[in-house]
Amino acid sequence: MYLDPELAAALPTLPDLHIHDLAGARARMRELAAGAQRPPRGEVIVADHEVLGMDGNCVPVRVCTPPNVTGPLPALLLLHGGGFVMGDLETVTAQAMDLCTQVHAVVVGVGYRLAPEHPYPAALHDCEAVLRWIASENDGLGVDAARIGVYGMSAGGGLAAALTLLTRDRGGPPLCFQLLDAPEVDDRLDTTSMRTFGDTPLWNHGDAVLSWRHYLGGRDGVVPPYAAPARADDLSGLPPAYVSVYENDPLRDEGLAYASGLLNAGVSVELHLFPGTFHRSATITGAAVSRRQAAETVDALRRGLNPVR
Repeated sequence: MYLDPELAAALPTLPDLHIHDLAGARARMRELAAGAQRPPRGEVIVADHEVLGMDGNCVPVRVCTPPNVTGPLPALLLLHGGGFVMGDLETVTAQAMDLCTQVHAVVVGVGYRLAPEHPYPAALHDCEAVLRWIASENDGLGVDAARIGVYGMSAGGGLAAALTLLTRDRGGPPLCFQLLDAPEVDDRLDTTSMRTFGDTPLWNHGDAVLSWRHYLGGRDGVVPPYAAPARADDLSGLPPAYVSVYENDPLRDEGLAYASGLLNAGVSVELHLFPGTFHRSATITGAAVSRRQAAETVDALRRGLNPVR
């Protein structure tokens, strides 16, 4: 396994986010989020809302808006990672604020429900409800309803991919762009990278097994593509995508395969594998490869949320 030297040097500083101890992993993820650097509040207007969910529940959202907005802006639905089992609004706040300033968009973080307490389809229903809320409240939010994109990392990437399928099939608000960062999309766990990486930092094969077990909730029978998008037979008619994967990540090959499936279905895709990286290695922000990935992500979002018409 080749690791980027800067990332390898930072390994001793990383928290243990492996989910065999789910309560501990959740606590450590909250600590990691609490230490993230955020832009000064004056650079971003932050407002919390509760959105009525598809199941009658309330979904907490955090809306980040640039100050002194003139005219409607694109919107970005931001879905945190955490294997469907950890993470919350605090996890995604620093990233949401940073993207708001850099992309100049209204960024909406979603505190979707977590498994195993709330298995599939709870999280997806929450994401769908927030997307519909953004589209219906576009004037009040200062949003151009024709320029709504979705960005998810890991499990958030799986939810983002599922959301594009769901809105296509059910006639939901149109999405203009999807950014899938190390998307968790395949419950079958049978790729080369999934079988190979059993002891990688932050996420490994054992984590993936537990993640899907919790998310699917012991579901018997056929797993629907809205739960595991890699199972979809038809990927046509989906929004353009930017897909990023990490070299030493169990999720690497399912991300590559999903990007290939999108391409074969006629969807425009930009695909990037970052060498020497591992799952969530972008949290080591000082490494050159992490800085490059961050810059390319911002550039992809700017282009994707402002399509040439």
